Amino acid sequence: MQRKIAQGHWKEGERLPSIRSLAKAYQCSKSTVIRAFHQLEQQHLVYAKAQSGYFVVKKGSQEDNKSGEWIDFASASPDSQLFPYRDFQHCLNQAIDRYQDSLFVYGTSHGLLSLIEVLQKHLAAYQVFADLNQFVITSGVQRALSILTMMPFPNQKEMVLVEQPTYHLLVQLLKLAQLPSIGIERTAKGIDLDYVEHLFQTKSIKFFYTTSRFHNPLGTSYTQAEKKELAELARRYQVYIVEDDYLVDFEVDSKADPIYSYNRDNVIYLKSFSKNLFPGLRVGVIILPSELISSFIQYKSIHDIDSSMLSQAGLEIYIKNGMYQYHQEKIRAVYVSRMKKLNQVLDNLEIADTISYPVLQSGLHSHLLLKYPISLPKLQSKLDQYQVRFGTMYNSYLSSYPAKRMIRLNLSTVPEVKIEEGVTRVVKEINRLSHLQKRQFF
Repeated sequence: MQRKIAQGHWKEGERLPSIRSLAKAYQCSKSTVIRAFHQLEQQHLVYAKAQSGYFVVKKGSQEDNKSGEWIDFASASPDSQLFPYRDFQHCLNQAIDRYQDSLFVYGTSHGLLSLIEVLQKHLAAYQVFADLNQFVITSGVQRALSILTMMPFPNQKEMVLVEQPTYHLLVQLLKLAQLPSIGIERTAKGIDLDYVEHLFQTKSIKFFYTTSRFHNPLGTSYTQAEKKELAELARRYQVYIVEDDYLVDFEVDSKADPIYSYNRDNVIYLKSFSKNLFPGLRVGVIILPSELISSFIQYKSIHDIDSSMLSQAGLEIYIKNGMYQYHQEKIRAVYVSRMKKLNQVLDNLEIADTISYPVLQSGLHSHLLLKYPISLPKLQSKLDQYQVRFGTMYNSYLSSYPAKRMIRLNLSTVPEVKIEEGVTRVVKEINRLSHLQKRQFF
């Protein structure tokens, strides 16, 4: 029943089959069906009406009725309505009981071994194969990136190559640490592989950081041909690639393998759980080539002795008992549906003269490329009147690199029923300001 609700088999507001018919369909007792309904109520998936039965919760409508509710395309936080609090609370309670002795001692430098074993099996389903000693648990991917920028690499190179735009916290890290860095443009169409080769060949590139799928902040993904070519270039010029695969669990294409699957010697693989569970978990995993393990562990010990044992143990149990897989299927279906809605709305609007955008199948966000140099602060000021926010990308660019005029549309906290209203408002104001700019230009 949970799966049918998540996949949209039963729509929001729809009356569910009777207890009698469900007992017959699932060949179980009526009391079992009643218990199932009670659990679904606790998860805020269904609600009961006296003398009428059970109905699927209208989450969008409930949020819409809140006074002063904004349509927030700026927030990149995961949707709290989709998080199974009780399930994860149960896993944390189990973790305390099971690992109570380990909570009072420092863990190993690699992390909780039982979690690593679970992650090894989990990531193998995405064509990520590695030995157990190559896995290291960190306090989030940001911690792993900080260590990688600090530690020396066997190629004895110093410069960090990043896509433009890229993950904004890495931009801040490079700036604060005053590390040598260089940018390469990434667009909705991909990346210039000839220029990548030129940089690999002529610059002292320590590593190239990329989000190969569901790019942060563009939302786009590399083709398999691009991934294979990047893997080959890394091998040819002995440049490491740091592949941040933070949304791999949202992938809908079973043939979309990571860069890591084509080159395990020069690719460092990162996986986060902040977007598909909750940011406060602070558990990330990095898979390292063998020659980097010792140095990474040494530098990790400077940052922290170990990542949270309780968080690690809770995540291990959550994955092992199947809750994680079910949760991913559920939220993936929600975000796929929201992205489909966004595509439909944009396709029906008149934007060819003012905006271009990628057509995406999944992920948490997309972007609009503006064809005229309109003022984004002025655009936001106008949209404030309608309680609509959008995201910008200025902080995703190196200071030495010219920023493109783009806005980011995060769908993670916007109910599907509000996407059309919000996007229509955004596009209408972009068109108005673009036409004003066009008249001034001519």
